Amino acid sequence: MVESKTVSAETTINARLNLSALLREHQVRFESSSNSGYDFIVCGSGSSGSVVAGRLAENEDVRVLLLEAGPTDDVASVLDPERWPSNLGTERDWGFIAQPNPHLNGRALPLSMGKTLGGGSSINVMVWARGHKNDWDFFASESGDAAWSYSSAVKTYRRIENWRGTPDPERRGSSGPVYIQRSPDLSSVARATLASAATAGFDVYDSPNGEMMEGPGGAAPTETIIRSGMRQSIFRSYVLPWMERPNLTVLTEAYVLRLILKENRAVGVEFVCQGKAYQVFADKEIILAAGSLNTPRILMLSGIGDRVELSKAGIEPAHHLPGVGKNFQDHVAFPCVWEFAQEPVPPVMHSEFTLYAQSDPSLEGPDILHCSLGFAATSPEYMHLLPEYGWTMFAGLAQPRSRGTLRLISNDPTSPVHVNTNALSDPEDLKAARASIEISREVGNAGPLARHIRREVLPGESVGADLDQFIRRAASTFWHPVGTARMGRSEQSVVDSELKVHGLAGLRIADSSVMPRITTGNTMAPCVVIGERAAECLKREHMPGNVEAHQRVGPLHVIEQQASADSVGRLFLTKENESTDAASEDGTNYERKHMLGSDLLLTKSTSQNPDE
Repeated sequence: MVESKTVSAETTINARLNLSALLREHQVRFESSSNSGYDFIVCGSGSSGSVVAGRLAENEDVRVLLLEAGPTDDVASVLDPERWPSNLGTERDWGFIAQPNPHLNGRALPLSMGKTLGGGSSINVMVWARGHKNDWDFFASESGDAAWSYSSAVKTYRRIENWRGTPDPERRGSSGPVYIQRSPDLSSVARATLASAATAGFDVYDSPNGEMMEGPGGAAPTETIIRSGMRQSIFRSYVLPWMERPNLTVLTEAYVLRLILKENRAVGVEFVCQGKAYQVFADKEIILAAGSLNTPRILMLSGIGDRVELSKAGIEPAHHLPGVGKNFQDHVAFPCVWEFAQEPVPPVMHSEFTLYAQSDPSLEGPDILHCSLGFAATSPEYMHLLPEYGWTMFAGLAQPRSRGTLRLISNDPTSPVHVNTNALSDPEDLKAARASIEISREVGNAGPLARHIRREVLPGESVGADLDQFIRRAASTFWHPVGTARMGRSEQSVVDSELKVHGLAGLRIADSSVMPRITTGNTMAPCVVIGERAAECLKREHMPGNVEAHQRVGPLHVIEQQASADSVGRLFLTKENESTDAASEDGTNYERKHMLGSDLLLTKSTSQNPDE
């Protein structure tokens, strides 16, 4: 039976207000159930997993189990868009650390990943970037399936989006579950930055997600998932409206250990939840949506991967797939910082400005990415140079050529994954980095910004002529890892065009790991498309007649939100020292001065009044 009624605003509001109670009900229902079987098990509630779980749960006859390793998202640090940095380094961040990189002077970059309901969409900068036309056409070429083409992606986005800006009916949707708007109440600095981009010769567009991403690039106001001053994560867009249904079970603090295989089929999942070990089984399929670092970790712990590497880690190979953990990609960033002429009131912590450009006019599309943040941020090496009040342009690589790997060094599921990003290993990336920084400086020092800026701090005079040294010492990451279980038809691919793992039945992957190459811009929005594609394929195979019957999940009608003060306990395998998180929850203000290094530096200001 297919549910046909529209989810009401009242239902979604009640579900939100009672989220903690509903999660406890789900836990009790799971523990007391005599039937440990489900139709589908989704591992990970991030920007793809939430979509898959929500779409499957639309059918009330389908039993769906959604496992999330982190705690609830019902806290102020998640819901308040201006407090997103306070989640970094806490229990809501996986806190991966890459291996020391010789191309970055031996530096080991932190890799923050969302570990809460909503995954990265609950702790990121909330940027909605749909990817370039060329990205999607490349996906279609690699997979051999036109369902991944740009024209198909546009149709999917129209179904996804509740776009509140200038109508663009050929490209944008206005009645989907994900609320999208321009960065609200653009600051005078953001408006000046757009004017400076125009002065520097860039075309300025109303939106970065329309015509601009079908050509060489341009500048535009950032688009976000902020609604009525609050973050609306993908979990809250897709799963929250169905939380009162008995056919959907959502477990938090559920850490997946490995898959259960029977011959050439994935039949179940082993996981630990609140200190107890469980095995659950799927009658139809298991969907891995744990992200580009955890999905290959789970695969390898299950014996799925390169047989030589698995044997070295003490894992008995069960299914040889040499591409697992290969093809790692990420957007590398080089923070360029200016000192404000005066303290901004109020400070803006989210991104308001986006720019895409080409390092070489012969390229088919943009390979350079910029976004702005209203505070000063840099690597530990340059932290001592940051001004009290500053503004950062993250000059980045949108299409890096360097490729990294990740592997296990032990069969212990609690051991960290070994990530070699290999950033800047390709000489072409260094050339593009130089061009990206020069564009950033050109825009940042242009006339319209002059009245807001006192001086350029970084690279500035401190760098001198050695820009390459600055690049290696300042390099950070946008935290957009992709590609470690790539889609395709080659020996190095892991999934096919329908996201089925090659050679295994009952198992699909739906997250950023399936991308053959990284998309141009932030990866949250493309992950939602990946989730929609996975749900379509699952419905086609297991629920004939329901493929096009996506019930509209209402746009959520947000009322004043208050974070729950309930404590849901500690997540299995979380960090011991989380004083930063505790501090962020008490309402204390922090100086807008941040370090992008092994830890996020939050220095307390003298004011203790959260309203100041």
